[in-house]
Amino acid sequence: MEIYHIPEANKVRMLRKLALYWDGQWFLQSVQKFGLEEAIELNALVRTAFGRIEMRTMLKAVGKKEADDLPDALRMIATHADLLLGPGIKADYQMGDGTARILVRRCAVFEGAKRANLPRQDQACVTCETLWDAWIQMLLPEDNVTVQYPMRQGKGDPVCEFIVEQVP
Repeated sequence: MEIYHIPEANKVRMLRKLALYWDGQWFLQSVQKFGLEEAIELNALVRTAFGRIEMRTMLKAVGKKEADDLPDALRMIATHADLLLGPGIKADYQMGDGTARILVRRCAVFEGAKRANLPRQDQACVTCETLWDAWIQMLLPEDNVTVQYPMRQGKGDPVCEFIVEQVP
């Protein structure tokens, strides 16, 4: 049987949307079955586990066993975010000496959480707090790196801010 031809750009857009819809539906069904607080906790556990898979997959795609350093790790995270969310994420990465500051101005996951109209809209933020640690740990397994979250859109801040710091 002949299949429909779908241009590559349309396939990418479609897969990005489906990934977000899948995630959103999984979360909403978890809320319905277990309640909001339990669903937030479960979502963070599952997303963190999947985050490890994401970075193992990124490392394999670029032919590395681990990131070269913190800037390289952030480059992989930015590449992954672009691959998964495309224009659904708008972030600025600022590197200093052993420290990075990431400002997320647009997050499709948080926007989806708002549309769900649940009593809490910070479920995406709760997940990020464990996700970034998992990503960094997979990419820089021998390094001591901390991630801080001084601002989060889900807590009413205008942007999400992540401070990633290598600790000697």
